[in-house]
Amino acid sequence: MIKPHGSDELNPLFVYDTKRREALVEEAQTLPSLLLNSAAAANAVMLGGGYFNPLTGYMNLADSLSVAEKMHTVDGLFFPIPIVNLTDDSSVKAGSRIALRDPNVKGNPVLAVMTVDAVEPVSDAQIAFMSEKIFRTLDPKHPGVETFASLGRTMVSGPIEVLNFSYFQTDFPDTFRTAVEIRNEIAEHGWETVVAFQTRNPMHRAHEELCRMAMEQLHADGILIHMLLGKLKPGDIPADVRDASIRKMVEIYFPPNTVMVTGYGFDMLYAGPREAVLHAVFRQNCGCTHLIVGRDHAGVGDYYGGFDAQTIFDEEVPAGALELQIFKADHTAYSKKLNKVVMMCDVPDHTNEDFVLLSGTKVREMLGKGIAPPPEFSRPEVAKILSDYYQTLDN
Repeated sequence: MIKPHGSDELNPLFVYDTKRREALVEEAQTLPSLLLNSAAAANAVMLGGGYFNPLTGYMNLADSLSVAEKMHTVDGLFFPIPIVNLTDDSSVKAGSRIALRDPNVKGNPVLAVMTVDAVEPVSDAQIAFMSEKIFRTLDPKHPGVETFASLGRTMVSGPIEVLNFSYFQTDFPDTFRTAVEIRNEIAEHGWETVVAFQTRNPMHRAHEELCRMAMEQLHADGILIHMLLGKLKPGDIPADVRDASIRKMVEIYFPPNTVMVTGYGFDMLYAGPREAVLHAVFRQNCGCTHLIVGRDHAGVGDYYGGFDAQTIFDEEVPAGALELQIFKADHTAYSKKLNKVVMMCDVPDHTNEDFVLLSGTKVREMLGKGIAPPPEFSRPEVAKILSDYYQTLDN
């Protein structure tokens, strides 16, 4: 199986040893507490699950600035996004041990225990520098820029030991999986070539066919459909609805035992190209050999060019930084000539009149108006689940 990023073995920060975990839970009751923001809590969950291997905790300011600028830490570890714990709490002291509390669960239970290596002030100029590098914009209307600017101006760094997976394990017991669990399941299947498909949306026909095309062209053993389960921007479809619609599509339209439907606990960054590289890092940690990167991957609005998330792998990711490879997907559309979804680059004999262009935005608009999308856009069984959800919004 493909190696994890940056190490020979996956090193999740969740404490699997029962005695050690019980001791940490007991210790946490005596420690000063830091209430995390949702972004820092999501980072802890991802660190706990092994997704951000080989990191041992939150980055310090020097590493964060270096990662933002050059996509590697001061010591040279390739990483595309700073993994940080920013706060406005000024009471944390370097050298202390603290209990990190979960902002997303009632009662703010302890999510992790942290040994604080450094507590550093972060200037507005440094926040702006990192934002511009990560998001390629400083527009406060960009949801990622807006969130990053609001997290705080004190960076608390150091190793953590994770005690649970927040609300993800309880709210999505059939879907949430750690990178450890996914690697184990891939090994159980005996899969060698595994293609990951990232989604924060329900899957319409184009997404379905992209998975099928990638699997056929790469002679893959299986597909990992891997959905984001954390915080989204207003108007995005909630995780439980996406989960139900994706499972229905897989159940009916894919051969048995060729698809794993799973989810991960992270808040969407909407960082376009940089987030695509982060997706590649943690899919390699899951044991995947390939990641589908299509049009406007992890984008929002018109902040990124349609295929910037592909070109970053050619132009900015150093050779050998990742073992995982990218499956580049072109614009997809339904071909009236061939009666199927195609990548437009594969049918040079077609004209614009030969295509029905597929768009998740268009599907959402139709569903919002109570109109059933045509089968070229969405499978009827999927459309029914989405339509039922949209009808609840009107009541």
